[in-house]
Amino acid sequence: MNLARESIELLEQVARILWFEGSKHGLRDREWMALRFLSRANRFSRTPSALASYVGTTRGTASFIIGELERLGYIERKRSVKDKRSVMLSITQQGKKFLARDPVNVLVEAIAVLDDEAKIRFRDALRHVLDQSDAAEQRHHTDVCKRCIFLREDRTNADGKTTVEFSCRLFRAPIAEPEVDLLCTSFEHHRQ
Repeated sequence: MNLARESIELLEQVARILWFEGSKHGLRDREWMALRFLSRANRFSRTPSALASYVGTTRGTASFIIGELERLGYIERKRSVKDKRSVMLSITQQGKKFLARDPVNVLVEAIAVLDDEAKIRFRDALRHVLDQSDAAEQRHHTDVCKRCIFLREDRTNADGKTTVEFSCRLFRAPIAEPEVDLLCTSFEHHRQ
C-alpha cells in the first residue's frame, strides 16, 4: 500500500478523537478546539476574528462559540485598552481546570510516552505536511512565534551577560520570552 495514503488514513482515524458528533463533557468539538486554542494563543491571537480563522469558521459562528464558552464561565471578553472597538478573549481559571477533561488528552498521553527524538520527528513531520499543503493552497497555518518570519531576536552583551529581547515585526510590539512558544494566527514560516 502507498505509505502516504496509509498515513492519511491513520490521521483520519486520529481525527475522530478531535472531531466528534454531539458533545463530550458538555462541549462540542469546535468549542473544545476554541478553548484549547485560547489556552495557548499569544495576545495578538486572542481575538474573535483570530479564533474564527483558527477554528475555520465564520465570525458569526465564532461569536456563537465565544458566547457558549463565556456562558459556561470558561472564557471572558475584555475591551482592549488601546482600541475600545477591539475585544480580547482570555481563558478563566475555571476554563483552565476544565481543560483537564479534554478528550485529546488521550492523544497527548500517547505521544508523551515516545522518546524525545520520536516526538520531535513526529511534530516535524506534521509541520512539514502543513507547510507543504499551505504552499500548495497559498495559505498560512497557525504555529508558534519562535518559528515565525516576523519574530526578531536581539542579543546584547553587557558586563559578561547576554540578554535577549524579542519583538514582532508584524505587530511592531515587544514579545516576552515565554510568548515565543505561544500560538499565533498571523504566523508565517521562513521559506527556503
